[in-house]
Amino acid sequence: RAEFLLTSLLFPAALDSAPAAVGRMRAGTEARTDPLHFPRSSSLLTHAVIVIFLEFFAWGLLTTPMLTVLNETFLQHTFLMNGLVQGVKGFLSFLSAPLIGALSDIWGRKSFLLMTVFFTCAPIPFMRLNPWWYFALISVSGIFSVTFSVIFAYVADITEEHERSTAYGLVSATFAASLVTSPAIGAFLSQRFDDSVVVLVATVISVLDIAFVFFLVPESLPDKIRATEFSWQQADPFNSLRRVGQDPTVLLICVTVFLSYLPEAGQYSSFFLYLKQVIHFTPAAIAAFIAMVGILSIIAQTVLLSVLMRTLGNKRTVLLGLMFQIVQLVWYGLGSQPWMMWAAGTIAALSSITFPAVSALVSHCASAEQQGVVQGMITGIRGLCNGLGPALYGFIFFLFNVELSDIEQPTPLVPGPPFLIGSCAVLVAVFVAFFIPENHKLSDASKPGATAHAQNGSALAPPLSDPEDIEPLLQDTVM
Repeated sequence: RAEFLLTSLLFPAALDSAPAAVGRMRAGTEARTDPLHFPRSSSLLTHAVIVIFLEFFAWGLLTTPMLTVLNETFLQHTFLMNGLVQGVKGFLSFLSAPLIGALSDIWGRKSFLLMTVFFTCAPIPFMRLNPWWYFALISVSGIFSVTFSVIFAYVADITEEHERSTAYGLVSATFAASLVTSPAIGAFLSQRFDDSVVVLVATVISVLDIAFVFFLVPESLPDKIRATEFSWQQADPFNSLRRVGQDPTVLLICVTVFLSYLPEAGQYSSFFLYLKQVIHFTPAAIAAFIAMVGILSIIAQTVLLSVLMRTLGNKRTVLLGLMFQIVQLVWYGLGSQPWMMWAAGTIAALSSITFPAVSALVSHCASAEQQGVVQGMITGIRGLCNGLGPALYGFIFFLFNVELSDIEQPTPLVPGPPFLIGSCAVLVAVFVAFFIPENHKLSDASKPGATAHAQNGSALAPPLSDPEDIEPLLQDTVM
């Protein structure tokens, strides 16, 4: 969904925090024994950045046509249908993430990157060919819409641990950059020609992205360090749920992610209609708003994130990002004037540091054999939030008689009640995150099986068939 992607720009916490990517410690460690690894890493990172830019630039072009098709297809209960579509997609992502992760350890990153880009972009031409097929494909694409996760796994394969937070910030900033201008370009093309031209341009860019992955993107996971065995136990998402719940630190991280990401996911299907109807933004103002927040997000996720990670550390950076998110949501909920939205958008850009910091925190806390499980669980939670959030926001708007439609209505006393309720959830997330031990290792000698695992091989070659050494690659949720 185009507006979903754009809202992820406005609320960069909605970005996939690369669920299994950080977990590729085994691949990253062994790959660095190759003296050619370091010269290649910057080149491979450029490949990852190009893939992300093209994919989300194509979706950004579709902002205006998407709103039109949505209203034309679902004349009644538009917002609830949005929630249903995204709910199906999120649940499918939750179910498929462990399976895709386990298979990627065996077959490598490139094949899954090609698969995710293809299925993520596949619905685009159907926007004009058949809207009902378009929304059906959007729902089903949840099985493979995991581009961000694969990209972050790719980045983890080719970078050192101390380089990853910066690399994650660069990828996230590229996502923001791809959407700085594309909505305005799409709106211009739609006004100058028609929506069909916009869809055609987006389709061409998507094809170029697929061709780029197929012909030019190299594999980041060499054959010699891939897993050789597959177990259906690895592909059971509920098995990850049961195992992750056994560690209190993992539980704290997952609860923090759920409480902070749920309100962000809820804004996906409502915020642009909210700006247009309640705050009375013009299309030009919305495009300018996106550009401003996008530029600030790029700065926050590159310069600011690096500085904060060095000075404050992982945990304090996460807490600071959550505090920014609270301020942003409260301002969105109570603001009734356009200048308030502009100010809140600035805070939203600052809150974009949260999830790259969460990824780095997990990378620091989890051992090699547990990172796939932990990141996979975070991925599953984010997928569920992408389904629950839109429906939850729609229900809250309904309870407070705020109708998300193109029909102009008087501004209520509290313009955005879901945002206020969401800020309360993030406040609880701050409280939970406060108790996350920053220097605690999730797998140590005191845990069952840790000693046996240590005896099986050196740090450079942990057991490839360990059921915990998986890397669920999820959701790019956003679309």
